[in-house]
Amino acid sequence: MNPIPSAVDPLGRARARSVAEPPGRVEVTHVAHQAYAVFVRDHEFTVDQPSDAGGDNEGPTPVELFVASLASCVAYYAGRFLQRHDLPYEHLRVSADFTMADDRPARIADVCITVRPPSGLSAARLAGLLAVARHCTVHNTLEEPPRITLDAA
Repeated sequence: MNPIPSAVDPLGRARARSVAEPPGRVEVTHVAHQAYAVFVRDHEFTVDQPSDAGGDNEGPTPVELFVASLASCVAYYAGRFLQRHDLPYEHLRVSADFTMADDRPARIADVCITVRPPSGLSAARLAGLLAVARHCTVHNTLEEPPRITLDAA
């Protein structure tokens, strides 16, 4: 990680910011309590837990961020479909509802994504939009999970 100008943590304390390098890397650093700073390229955001789970509610939880990643990927693919077909996309909306599994291991059990395209799409265009959106990178990754290694350095 390379230092860049300082930032303020969720509790208002100054700290050195970093950039995750090389491309394809995400860096995560503990900030305070249950909060972590996440660095992606030259972007920074905070993940935290809600107050009732011991956090300070300074950002989304990692699980919420995971679902947001899927929903925003679907939105991107749907938007690109509309753009490619010279259709309006400015008011495209995507929502995602999720539920956690009741048993172990802890995980998301269900995700329901709803795409709300601009009005006036024909049935054929809507079917095409959904077909494209179902093949966004995050959805494809969930369908064909990557190999994950976990190690300590």
